Formats: sequence, structure tokens, C-alpha cells
Amino acid sequence: MASEREGGPGRGLFDLSGKAALVTGGNSGLGLGFARGLARQGADLMLWARDAAKNERAAEELRAFGGRVLTEVVDVASEAAVTRGMEAAVAKLGRLDCVIANAGISSRASSVLELETKAYHDLLDVNLHGAFYTLREGARHMVARAKAGDPGGSLIVCGSLTVFRGVPGLTHYGAAKGALASIVKNMAMELGRYGVRVNMVAPGKIKTDLSRGKPSPNDQVFLDRTPIPRHGYPEDFEGIIAYLASDAASFHTGDIITIDGGWMAAMF
Repeated sequence: MASEREGGPGRGLFDLSGKAALVTGGNSGLGLGFARGLARQGADLMLWARDAAKNERAAEELRAFGGRVLTEVVDVASEAAVTRGMEAAVAKLGRLDCVIANAGISSRASSVLELETKAYHDLLDVNLHGAFYTLREGARHMVARAKAGDPGGSLIVCGSLTVFRGVPGLTHYGAAKGALASIVKNMAMELGRYGVRVNMVAPGKIKTDLSRGKPSPNDQVFLDRTPIPRHGYPEDFEGIIAYLASDAASFHTGDIITIDGGWMAAMF
């Protein structure tokens, strides 16, 4: 039983035992951090990403927390693949209480003048359209469940500080995240009557397993103006994701939550 899993008695306010969640891009980086936060609190998981081997390695790590962890190779840029994948996730897990749209790619141009149309569309296909397909299909399941007498659910989007600030070379990336911030607020307005909450988590500068210990040119600039003078890590997001997925967040919707060490609060 879910309540008997490792760590179950101490999960407390953010207990996710008996809940099922889907995380796109969940096999590494922030996505794996999100999934780890859910798994620690007892949720069953479905991970989507495009690399089957990496999916299974991530699943093996997460299964140590005692829950079911399933994986599926899904390219979120394909509307049909997302629709099929969502139907399969519900069939295999029985339900979805939380859907996290995290999958994304990154590319950079020297300036907007040099941003190629193909790079612009390629990024939006995954980061914006793929996230929208994921949120919409997750919402359709949750609303149908609510109409059958079982309301509630949490839709979460991985955002970015580019929602608030311009970054040279990232016009297309910022456009995707800014559009998603608007989608979050509109979906929150429409879905609240069904008990479905919609929120965005906007990370600051994050070091993943691949980038830990590898300095980048703007590292010191970030550290010099961040009140908590360190980089963020995927594990810094486990708590906020567990909270948003839990019943403790049942009155929290339409929000953009920055997890950035205070970077956005700095005036220098």
C-alpha cells in the first residue's frame, strides 16, 4: 500500500501517496529534480522523454522511493504523440493528479537579427506548443474526472526568469516562456471551478549534473547580484513541486513562483 512505502509516515502535509503524476523531460536536470520531489512524497510517476535508455536510468533511481515509475518515449512537439501518450499514462496509472510540462530545448543566437527562422520555430515547437499540448490533454483528463465526481488536479509549467527580463540571444526562448506564463493564468481562470490549479515555477540559474563544477562566463555576475550567493540545483525544486502537487496547494493557482536565490529581488 502507498502509505507503507519508504518514508511514508513522515511525509506529512505534502503527502502524495495514492496520487499519480506525469513529468515531461523527466529523465535528467530539472525534470528529474521535479520527479524526485514527487517520488519522495509517495507519488506514482510517468516520465516522458525522447531517450529510452536515460528514461530507464532515471526510473531506476526513482523506484528506490517505493512507488511505481513508468516511462514512455514521447516527443512533445508532436500533438498526436502527446494525445496518445496521455491516454496511455491514464490507462497505466489509473489517473493523473499532477502533470508537469517541463520538456524543452535551448538554442541561442548572437542577436535577434541573426535568429534563423528554423531555430525560432524548432524551439517553439517543443518549448511552447509541446507544453501547451501537454497541459491541454492533462486538463481534459482532469476536467472529465471532475465531471464524474472526482475533482482536483495540479498542472505545473517549468518557466524561466526570461518571463520577466530580456536576455540577448534568447528572444525565441523568452517568447515561449512568456506565452506559457499567459497560458497559465488563462487556464487557471477556466479550470478553477473543477478544482484544477495551474501554476508556473520560474528557476534562476541552475546547475545540473552535466554543468556542476563547469564555470560559464556569466557565473560570477550571477553570484555577485544574488542574495543567496550560489547557483541553484535540481534538488532545490523538490519541495515546491511536492507542495504544488499536494492537497496543501488546493487554493493556490495562477501563480508564477520564482526559485532564484533572490535574484529577482535584487536592485543592484
